[in-house]
Amino acid sequence: MAFEMNHMDKLQQDDPNAASRKRDHIELAFQSQVLAGEMDRRFSYEPLLTAHPKPGCLPPRSFLGKSLRAPIWVSSMTGGTEWARIINHNLARACREFGMGMGLGSCRSLLYDDSSLDDFNVRTIIGDDLPLYANLGIAQVEQLLQKNTLGKVDDLIGKLSADGLIIHVNPLQEWLQPEGDRFARAPLHTIQDFLEKRAIPVIVKEVGQGMGYESLKALLQLPIQALDFAASGGTNFAMLELLRSQPLSKEAYQPLAHVGHTAEEMVHLVNQLADELGDRRLCPQIIISGGVNHFLDGYFLMHKLNLPSVYGQASGFLKHARGDYADLQAYVEMQVRGLEVANAFLKVK
Repeated sequence: MAFEMNHMDKLQQDDPNAASRKRDHIELAFQSQVLAGEMDRRFSYEPLLTAHPKPGCLPPRSFLGKSLRAPIWVSSMTGGTEWARIINHNLARACREFGMGMGLGSCRSLLYDDSSLDDFNVRTIIGDDLPLYANLGIAQVEQLLQKNTLGKVDDLIGKLSADGLIIHVNPLQEWLQPEGDRFARAPLHTIQDFLEKRAIPVIVKEVGQGMGYESLKALLQLPIQALDFAASGGTNFAMLELLRSQPLSKEAYQPLAHVGHTAEEMVHLVNQLADELGDRRLCPQIIISGGVNHFLDGYFLMHKLNLPSVYGQASGFLKHARGDYADLQAYVEMQVRGLEVANAFLKVK
């Protein structure tokens, strides 16, 4: 008994948390069982080949002409709300700290006046070394083309010191939105006209339902900087608008909110199209977004895609960006550390 007590005393001195940790192990043993059906089968786990990764060990990634320290894109979120300033400022601060790129929410209001400029003006926060893109809907771009007022886009890019423009394409959202716009032209023609008339770097994205083969094929052949999936599985703005609609509209149009393409499906389509198009593909890189719930999803999809890519998240960041920065900082740090661990020990099958 004396030997056992001496042994335990020495163990406690060497590892003061040993006793409490062992109690936790006993109490949590049954709760921590993972059933075979719950296993993530996308990876081969290789525990012998490397040491634990040190913070900041992810290789830098060239994207949109700049260098990212983490392959993560802060996807565009809604603009023009009472939270926009604190959300955007917190997100820009996180991008600077962790080396991520950022797409602003809709900057439509800035086309008409600068009363909300401070909500979006984050270049001094994110810094000059990371990509920052403004954002307009395809409906606004179509209207500016019709009125021959594309100079407003130049002004927008200038006042935000943005690197380029995201054009979000959202026909189903606009159709279901009670106050939505109606497109007079196919969005593809509007994008083509814009690219011909303006030498502004452009990213094209959907808003939560993704795109199919023909749309992807058309976009990949345009001289845009990147294609952002905004696939089905994340925030669905068509569904969001239905929730704002009258009961009869909800009942009639609900099936429209359930069509679309997942990020994994779009990865396969883009790989197929990259092979088919060859030198006709002009779009060089992809933002994988929509249903990317955490770092393992992003890690898996980036490795499955044959083009240079980063992965984007919106709702995950938004959840933590509306209050104190420390909450967002902790969330992003865990995502980045998770990527480092995945990079060290997981091989995509």
